[in-house]
Amino acid sequence: MAKNEPDNGDNNPMNAYAKYGGMGFQMIAIIGLFTFAGYKIDQAANHHVKWVTAILSLAGVFISLYIVIVSLKK
Repeated sequence: MAKNEPDNGDNNPMNAYAKYGGMGFQMIAIIGLFTFAGYKIDQAANHHVKWVTAILSLAGVFISLYIVIVSLKK
């Protein structure tokens, strides 16, 4: 790093831990929210096979992976 460049703290390893740790919690929250919504929909519709839960769970996984990939490109 040159002397005239400001130090914005990007080289600090704790920033990386916070960033990637936050991404993990964000993934858990998204997947959990979609799974819970699917469970409640299946429960309200009285489905015997929990297809809505399965579909929304997979959608939550794909959405959370997309968010992680986009944030890693930044």
